[in-house]
Amino acid sequence: MQNDLRNFLNNCDSDLLKVKQRVNPRFEIAALLSETQLSGEVVLFENIEGYPGARVVGNILSCRKRMARALGTTEENLAQTYLNAKENAVEPIMCEGKAPVKEVVHKAPQDILSILPILTHYENDAAPYITSGVVFAKDPKTERRAMGIHRMMFHGGNQLGIFLANPPLSLYLAEAEASGEPLEVAIALGVDPATLLASVVKVGPVGPDKVEIAGGLRGAPVQLTPGETINLEIPAYAEVVIEGKVLPNVRKEEGPFGENTGYYFSGNSPVLEVTAICHRKDFIYSSLCPWTTDVDNLLSLAAGTELLGQLQTQTHGVCDLELVTGTCGFTANISVKDLTAPDVRRIILLALGIDRRLKSVTVVDDDVDIRNAREVAWAMATRYQPERDTVILKGMEGYVIDPSADPKKGNSNIGFDATLRDKTTNPKVTFPKEAVVKAKEILKGARGT
Repeated sequence: MQNDLRNFLNNCDSDLLKVKQRVNPRFEIAALLSETQLSGEVVLFENIEGYPGARVVGNILSCRKRMARALGTTEENLAQTYLNAKENAVEPIMCEGKAPVKEVVHKAPQDILSILPILTHYENDAAPYITSGVVFAKDPKTERRAMGIHRMMFHGGNQLGIFLANPPLSLYLAEAEASGEPLEVAIALGVDPATLLASVVKVGPVGPDKVEIAGGLRGAPVQLTPGETINLEIPAYAEVVIEGKVLPNVRKEEGPFGENTGYYFSGNSPVLEVTAICHRKDFIYSSLCPWTTDVDNLLSLAAGTELLGQLQTQTHGVCDLELVTGTCGFTANISVKDLTAPDVRRIILLALGIDRRLKSVTVVDDDVDIRNAREVAWAMATRYQPERDTVILKGMEGYVIDPSADPKKGNSNIGFDATLRDKTTNPKVTFPKEAVVKAKEILKGARGT
């Protein structure tokens, strides 16, 4: 069976909530996704106003359990599985026969919104926005392939505004514009979760590309098929693929848009002219609602685990790392083992220097559950002394969607050392291991799981 979004949804069992009541893509779907994000449910909307036959899905990655399932592992082994799979990249293959994504092909569409139920998320959003589109492109010089998630505003007709603040796609566009040429792109919607995760992985200029990394995370190669109107290969088993060209040296006002930081942002962005839309007959439009746990978990596994891997290669004693839910990826908790105060300070400096999104880092011992806000707060309350254990950095680079960033004066970051100085005289209270094992067994039976 093909490892695609449909197969993943079929295996969600009780985690899948099907909404049969008619809903409007303008505000109503996003509001319902926001209301259900903490429940951990995937939500499948089966009756979309104005789009008979189409469906919309959201909250795919709203809990760690489902992310672990997507990578065929457990929650405890999620980070290491991710790092191992990323190192064992699998090259993509070409799809044999007709690709499912090409069941319906619209060439030179005149109105994108008449085909796709693009969502309007927040009250002051200027227009419908594509938020979960995985954008594929090639370097105009080297033809190295890249993919990433970039927001896209519907401008009307066959045009989208595309926000390209991050490399490598921003660099690819600059190279194309220098030659006066458009940049061909493909936007895949409704890919499998492993491919979605791979799209936000940080990669260097050499080594495997993100499509190959997606193959490693999936445990099987991504199947591609030639584009209809562009010289790019597109995911054969995506639900929808939008083909188009980013026009050279054209900018248009974009926004306001409710970003992942929970605030509206506006600007001038490049313009994408759509040349074709391919989709399955009964396609599922995949949504990623900004400022939700869906985005938090995507960032935590991709960006957070990437940072964990880098720290572990550069220093010793780092056990785990979590980007804290609700902080837009700006705050991290790090657990360490058997480190001195100077060691902890070095880890704080490394973390804040590696990831420019980070503004705050808290380091705790490995006896503290970094995903349990109560335990981290307890460590801060009982192991941290402000004058002794605070690291403040000034003149640091801010992040593009951080509303508090000051590009003129620079920004400041902070680190907290909440590790225990004397573990022999102040041990943490614990239960006997046998009692914990039995308690879990009893609860499992009582819950019928």
